[in-house]
Amino acid sequence: MVSAQNPPSSSRRGLFARNRRHSDVAVPETDESGAVEPAAANNLGPLKMVWQAALGYPGKLALAALALCITAAATLAIPSGFRLIIDRGFGSGGDAQDVGRWFQYLLVIVVVLAIGTALRFYFVSWLGERVVADIRLKVQANLLRQAPGFFEENSPSEIASRMTADTTLIEQVVGTTVSVALRNLIIAIGGTAYLFVLLPRLAAGLLILIPLVVVPLRLFGRRLRSVSRTSQDRVADIGATISETLGAMKIVQAFNQEARESARFAGAVEQTFATARRRILIRAIMTAIIIVMVFGAITLLMWRGAIGVAEGTITGGTIAAFVITGGLVAGAFGALTEVYGDLLRGAGAASRLSELLHTKPEITAPARPQELPEPPRGGLAFQNVSFRYPTRLETAALRDFSLVVEPGETVAIVGPSGAGKSTIFQLAERFYDPQSGTVRLDGVPLVSADPAEIRRRIAYVPQEGVLFAANARDNLRYGNWAASDEDIWEAAHAANAEAFLKALPQGLDTFLGEGGARLSGGQRQRIAIARALLRDAPILLLDEATSALDAESERLVQQALERLMRDRTTLVIAHRLATVRAADRIVVMDGGQIVEQGRHGELIAAGGLYARLASLQFQDNAA
Repeated sequence: MVSAQNPPSSSRRGLFARNRRHSDVAVPETDESGAVEPAAANNLGPLKMVWQAALGYPGKLALAALALCITAAATLAIPSGFRLIIDRGFGSGGDAQDVGRWFQYLLVIVVVLAIGTALRFYFVSWLGERVVADIRLKVQANLLRQAPGFFEENSPSEIASRMTADTTLIEQVVGTTVSVALRNLIIAIGGTAYLFVLLPRLAAGLLILIPLVVVPLRLFGRRLRSVSRTSQDRVADIGATISETLGAMKIVQAFNQEARESARFAGAVEQTFATARRRILIRAIMTAIIIVMVFGAITLLMWRGAIGVAEGTITGGTIAAFVITGGLVAGAFGALTEVYGDLLRGAGAASRLSELLHTKPEITAPARPQELPEPPRGGLAFQNVSFRYPTRLETAALRDFSLVVEPGETVAIVGPSGAGKSTIFQLAERFYDPQSGTVRLDGVPLVSADPAEIRRRIAYVPQEGVLFAANARDNLRYGNWAASDEDIWEAAHAANAEAFLKALPQGLDTFLGEGGARLSGGQRQRIAIARALLRDAPILLLDEATSALDAESERLVQQALERLMRDRTTLVIAHRLATVRAADRIVVMDGGQIVEQGRHGELIAAGGLYARLASLQFQDNAA
């Protein structure tokens, strides 16, 4: 049930912002301009979703972990190899054979490191791609459960950006960043332990590094998380702007707005760059400070060790191993500071995808849905229905609306723009639930039935035919996927689409382009009508299905629709006189209410709103 108390969204991300108030993310902050920045995760917690997805593949995860440990251990074994070469090969005065033996030992380590690195790359990259694929599938499945109102409050273009840019970032995190982080963490811990084995007193000085590294991480981390999240949102804005502009390119060029759209896009790009620059600056400062502290402290320790070598208290091999290991440990700590920023970016992306994944649909089937009568009768009833769209709560689309449509009856709905005609269709298919009142299908309240079962009994033809980037066959059988080619051609013939479909280069296998761009408006509409014919549903919803056709096509299609409507319940939003004259009843709406009902002649004689609309709007072709 849509809540009348929920305020309308003030941005494209209205529902996402509303969800954040109930999640474990921080309250949004404001940037320097006073604009609200999207909230960022307080920690790496959002990556838990990614980890749970990876746990679905324990075999690959174990192999990746094993390869990771092997490469880290091999890396740490290299300093030990140099220690043996120096102390036992050169230091003991050994011959060339002894020196060669220790170099062979070092060569084995290198080969193990190479093989382990290759295996680590393969398994980690496989996991990254697989996890991203699974997350995309889950998010898409949840999006398909959302009611149309969700996409009024949230830009489909931004959602598409989250499904592409954010998942790509997560793939990078799983396939690269996590692997690098874990490898460097093992090297940092193992290398520190080895330093204590080599020179405990010098290595004890490394303990001072821990608070020195943690403090800047805490100071810079929170701000970096916020800016990383904002950066991803700005990238989404770019995707939304591109999609919107290219989708309306004819309008842009028809009104000579290319320069304005270019400037608007440039503004979005510059905002993205400005946010990215802030993120880069924070990361650069954080990395510089930590590297100075880590490498500086290790350099001082090595200096002290070098003095020990000069005094003869430390062997050359020991100090060489200490220096190499110290370099590895310092590099590991430095790499950890860098990948920490990447992990934060991944956490921001994961939190954005998590919002999509965990958004609950407002229209759902009840736990125990009531069965619709069999066979279907096609009765539809609205009882004292009042409804406001969630994005337009200040205006009532329907006010105490009541209408009973008997099985097999054809009802034409007329009225000025904004009268609530299309809202009737939206509620009949249960894309929305009314705030008050009841909508019934064959006596069953829609809120008590499964929405999927409701929609199986309805065929809808919009005013402008909506097609998919697929071939003609798939677009036609979208209303009934099990339809045979014989059924498809029969429906195409009835909708007057047979001739142009046969003239296509590959017939039904012809690709129709994005949104059916390779067809004319009238051809797209006739395919939409044929699709509804294949649906063979007891209820038809027609939004003036012939309005995009020429006179001859309209006559043929109208005849087909009349045959189709003969034994079915039909609601038609009418804009033409021929349509309303053929209806069993005409319902005249204004301001979300019924103001007149009757047949054409009766309403003309009454001299009310219908008579005025008829004189201004309807066109009598015969006249």
